[in-house]
Amino acid sequence: MTNEDAKQFVYVGLGNPGKEYEKTRHNIGNLVLRSFAHNQGFVFKADARFKAEIAKGEISGVKIHCLFPTTYMNESGVAVRKYIDFFKINSNRVVVISDDVDLPFGQMRLKTSGGAGTHNGLKSIEKYLATQCYPRLRMGIGLGYKDQDLADHVLSRFSAEEAATLDSFIKQGASVLARLIIEDIALVMNDINKKQKTDFLLEEGQEKNNDSRKF
Repeated sequence: MTNEDAKQFVYVGLGNPGKEYEKTRHNIGNLVLRSFAHNQGFVFKADARFKAEIAKGEISGVKIHCLFPTTYMNESGVAVRKYIDFFKINSNRVVVISDDVDLPFGQMRLKTSGGAGTHNGLKSIEKYLATQCYPRLRMGIGLGYKDQDLADHVLSRFSAEEAATLDSFIKQGASVLARLIIEDIALVMNDINKKQKTDFLLEEGQEKNNDSRKF
């Protein structure tokens, strides 16, 4: 990694283009990215060269590239590859924000690498970058109803109960991106993942207590 690489990040918010997909579960990565960009005063513009919408700026001496692929989810890697090749940015400076069905709604996980699982956007990025070694912020959207088709679930809108706290959840994701600019990723990862695990255990314990009172 060059000194120039250390002074920039490419934040990739995954989702599908078009109004019909804007507020669906699969687009939460895009929602987090846009929240972060809005907070920083960055403005998105479509760029046909990269098949993406791009917003740029500088924070604390670090150049930030915000990228939303407009290729649809399963070809997200095309835009990412074109962009980092053009600007000669190392893939380990790419941070991908995606939805995750294996995490309950409201839970986050930050990782420096890992497999794509069932996520077509991550599969595409892994294919075009030829590596699993890039950071990713996973935003939990839950697994959905029993026997519900996975595609139907991820393309559905949030429930009324989830929508009530969705803005807060998105802001939490955006704050993680802001922290990565000025803090070491290992410290942020430990803090976020440890807190989320603690919250989950507390919720699980509460559910068990509630069950014991009911029966």
